[in-house]
Amino acid sequence: MTFDSPAATDLLRDRPTAPVPVTADAEHDEVPYPTADLLFITDLLSEPERERLAQAREFFQTEVRPLAVDFWNRAEFPFALLPKLAAQNLSSSSGSDTSHLLTGLLQMELTRADTSISTFFGVHHELFAAAIEQLGSDEQRERLLPDLLALRKIGAFALTEPDHGSDISRAMQTTATAVGDEWVINGHKRWIGNAGMADYVLVWARDTADKQIKGFIVEKERQGFSTSTIENKISVRIVQNANITLDNVRIPSTNRLPGTNSFRDTNVLLRNSRVWVSWQAVGQQFAAFDVARAYALDRRQFGQPIAAFQLIQEQLSRMIGNATLCLTLLVQLARLQQSDRLTMDQAALAKATCTTRMRETVALGRGILGGNGISTEFEMAKIFADAEAIYSYEGSYEINALLVGRAVTGISAIV
Repeated sequence: MTFDSPAATDLLRDRPTAPVPVTADAEHDEVPYPTADLLFITDLLSEPERERLAQAREFFQTEVRPLAVDFWNRAEFPFALLPKLAAQNLSSSSGSDTSHLLTGLLQMELTRADTSISTFFGVHHELFAAAIEQLGSDEQRERLLPDLLALRKIGAFALTEPDHGSDISRAMQTTATAVGDEWVINGHKRWIGNAGMADYVLVWARDTADKQIKGFIVEKERQGFSTSTIENKISVRIVQNANITLDNVRIPSTNRLPGTNSFRDTNVLLRNSRVWVSWQAVGQQFAAFDVARAYALDRRQFGQPIAAFQLIQEQLSRMIGNATLCLTLLVQLARLQQSDRLTMDQAALAKATCTTRMRETVALGRGILGGNGISTEFEMAKIFADAEAIYSYEGSYEINALLVGRAVTGISAIV
């Protein structure tokens, strides 16, 4: 479909500000609600995958997006959404035939509806559940995964500390000491997503015996384990980030992830989570574009919609251009994942590039809404603020840029 056709223009002008998504048919020019997929990326999916994506998009737009602003304003989590979210079967496992491209597009569409819910799910599944699946024991997988995949139990991933983020692999202060058939864990963690509501937390700690970083499953009811929710955030306010204190927390030896013997064992998790966050950056751009385009078609100044003005069209063009460029980059990363050739350097390139383009895109969208762009009532302010979290977590722009710099020069600038 082209946006300059009379039919497309009429349909866009008539639709409500909050779009009602529908499934596109095979002709591309009969779509009441354009998905802004200008390069027909979804054509790369199989027909069953396209149907699954369309159904998920409809769920995200009709069930997730409408409630997001209210819960974001109150910094509360919509627990009633969890059974419905679980029913979407988004938690693909290694035994699933779901392609990496479909997985990425699902992550993109969930972020397009709301970044907080996408972040909650990503931390829970891409980091915690994936760690259990890939690095856990058979007993841990059998005991934990059914409830995790059904969202009956929630997981968190505790790596960052109050004084250490980018240098955590070298300077981690949280410790784990083997005592008989138990581990005793001491330390502090900060900015841990889902920790304020999680049933299980995967705590990364340095083994005092061999000084290697290993992963430990800590249940929330363990004596000495406590959390304090981080308040007054300006971004992803629905996500229950928390500080964690571990004061002589004792766990059975069976709670250690056997597949974690050094920090290198986290690489596959952190690499894939950087790709997930890159998909978030694409979804955030489409979210901003959706709101800005709808507003521009509805808002009238000087007797006509502001979408008729050249400068507004140029800004919308840049927004969809940024989003589409990033989307095509992620399509290639999905191909690399599918062939098991993805490296951390490639994931860092995607994260750094897509989040940089995202910042420009959401700023353009906020500007199109003018004063209304700073009120969550018009949704754009939430999108604009949430982009800052995406820009910062899962490796800052600077760290990811230096990983790419090392890859292209052969010289590490990280001391």
